[in-house]
Amino acid sequence: MKKKEIAELASAELEKLYPDAECTLDYDEPYQLMFAARLAAQCTDARVNVVTKTLFVKYPTLQSFADADLEELEQDVKPCGFYHTKAKSIKEMANQLINDFGGNVPDTMEKLLTLSGIGRKTANLMLGDVFGKPAVVTDTHCIRITGRLGLTKNKEPAKVEKDLLKILNPDTSSDFCHRIVEFGRDICRARSPKCTQCPMNSFCQYYIKGDK
Repeated sequence: MKKKEIAELASAELEKLYPDAECTLDYDEPYQLMFAARLAAQCTDARVNVVTKTLFVKYPTLQSFADADLEELEQDVKPCGFYHTKAKSIKEMANQLINDFGGNVPDTMEKLLTLSGIGRKTANLMLGDVFGKPAVVTDTHCIRITGRLGLTKNKEPAKVEKDLLKILNPDTSSDFCHRIVEFGRDICRARSPKCTQCPMNSFCQYYIKGDK
């Protein structure tokens, strides 16, 4: 079975399982999603949402983040871990967005990657969720599961992204990634995946080859 066929079958099954899957980070403005995603590095989305619930009230505008006292901002984001680096990135991003992009989040990969602390994972999240562009967010769930399905042999996020962009439907690639996160939490876990209960085991290479 070709990779594109497997991708189509997987996409269909994921849509059945999680028709309403979406980003689990809470936000109202595009820049808030970007800041929340920065805070989510090595932190759970649930904890980030607790922090941003008060953070986005305390700093209601992009300018207020740009003007924030760095030490105070560090304490505000401390529960998310790596707070020195994350606070510095957020303050720098706010200034970059104001000074370089007129207060708007840019809508291209090239420009997003110029922002402090932003890598391809967050850039793809912004492109898919905010701008509705083809995007592949290669988090640990995506890398693990697409590898098991046989869609990629790579482990490096950028290479997995490149592989998947070739075979996923560009109109639904972003949704595919949100759904695969839910699937990874529920069924295709890193340890002890529920292979016998999986609706994809008829075409999953991990199951077929007996790697379970």
